[in-house]
Amino acid sequence: MADSTVVPFVDLHQQHGPLHLELAAAITAMFDRGDYFLGKSVVEVEQEFDSLCHTPYGVGVGSGTDALTLGLKACGIGPGDQVILPVNTFVATLIGVLQAGATTIFVDCDLETGLIDLTAAAAAVTSRTRAIIPVHLYGQMVSPQALMALSETHDLIIFEDAAQAHGAEREGIKAGSVGLAAAFSFYPSKNLGAMGDGGMVVTQQDVIAQTVRSLRNYGSTRKYYHTDPGGTNSRLDTLQAAILKIKLSHLAAWNCDRNRLAKRYDQALNPLISSGVRPMVNHSGEGHVYHLYVIRLPHQCPIDRTRLQQELAANDIQSGIHYPVPCHLQPAFQHLGYQAGVFPIAEQLSQEILSLPMYPGMTDVQLEHVIKTITKVVQACPVLI
Repeated sequence: MADSTVVPFVDLHQQHGPLHLELAAAITAMFDRGDYFLGKSVVEVEQEFDSLCHTPYGVGVGSGTDALTLGLKACGIGPGDQVILPVNTFVATLIGVLQAGATTIFVDCDLETGLIDLTAAAAAVTSRTRAIIPVHLYGQMVSPQALMALSETHDLIIFEDAAQAHGAEREGIKAGSVGLAAAFSFYPSKNLGAMGDGGMVVTQQDVIAQTVRSLRNYGSTRKYYHTDPGGTNSRLDTLQAAILKIKLSHLAAWNCDRNRLAKRYDQALNPLISSGVRPMVNHSGEGHVYHLYVIRLPHQCPIDRTRLQQELAANDIQSGIHYPVPCHLQPAFQHLGYQAGVFPIAEQLSQEILSLPMYPGMTDVQLEHVIKTITKVVQACPVLI
């Protein structure tokens, strides 16, 4: 019989409940002002978020995908340019490159972290390669020092995909401040999430920020005067900005709670490593913000992923897979010419990884229920020889 404890994969009620009155007041104030687009709260959250990232400029846009597309365009990336990115990422990273008009150069990832393989990235550089997109996956940054060394050696623009890394840090450097610019997503389940879509580009350069401001608003810097034919409608709603501004003040505490939960997972799952259960490795210490807590179940493990997911579900525990199909094998992008087997690590991970429940406010009872269930299921299975 399943335990009576229910563990959702993400529980936003834990965040929003205590903030209900504050959020309602901020939303009411926005309605009273009537500044629905590019209003006061947008400016305020741009300033506060770029400060968090240790960058001088932030520009709110309509989604994380638009942050990638418009940010790359503003950095001068377009047709004829090659952009290196990991094949182990959400498809939005790829879409951003393609929508900017550039050519995608995929590389494989590291087995223990899922992060981009920078040795493979260096080997993929050609005379047409203009930029690299390090994806700070699961809440852990790609090594800033290694990235900057690669950039200097090959004269590459670093454009960070930090959609899962709000507030993350590694080697004393904040996510978003490593390269020329970075894209963040404010999808509701992110570490800092809106109540709808939203995104932001942060950058070191005023000219890039000004270009994104124009591109997000029909290529216009002032009303009815349009100078950029690549412009579109991608403005961060004032409503979403008002919500984000409230939640931003709680981000550090929420990230701290995620780190606490991850340490407990690490401690409890450590005895299962000998049975093949392998948590993804943290090279960032407290700087890992654990947007996701991911384990691997390689072939040495006595239980496969499907069976474990079924057992978790039977015990009212939700789980996820991030991601089940690498970008190069997605049906929509077969025209890029990549075949199965080209990126063996990413393909291996896609068959092994499992994301466990992780969110601020997850109770000790819920956490222990997940741990106890996994331990019981794995230990009940015969060890494979």
